[in-house]
Amino acid sequence: MPASSHQIILFDGLCNFCDASVQFIIDRDPCQRFRFAPLQSPTGQALLEQFKIDRQRTDSVVLIDTRRNRAYTKSTAGLHIAKQLSLPWAFTAVLFAIPAGLRDVFYDLFAKYRYRWFGKKDACRLPTPELRARFVDSAASA
Repeated sequence: MPASSHQIILFDGLCNFCDASVQFIIDRDPCQRFRFAPLQSPTGQALLEQFKIDRQRTDSVVLIDTRRNRAYTKSTAGLHIAKQLSLPWAFTAVLFAIPAGLRDVFYDLFAKYRYRWFGKKDACRLPTPELRARFVDSAASA
């Protein structure tokens, strides 16, 4: 199925936590709803521009829902992703009851310190051959 019919998760390809999160999502996405691209990739940059998302204010996760032509950032992106994963992760949708502004305070705090806590890579990691089809920018993916 072409990437345009999937939801695309843009992630920080240099962040160890973000890389682990991509692997976590892949393992819990049995319907393969999601495709992936690093924010730093040409596809990532093009999608940020297309959806008018300020790269300076978005440095960790963006969910592009190509079916609805919408983009979600920060905690809202995370919750939209989690609610589509296998149980028990889908139950995190109850957190939508918390206003986005309040959720994003905690999201921003975590995002600010994620490199310090989990480390940072020098370059994006290439996916395994088995996972390459799940990445939009196979040649430049993490």
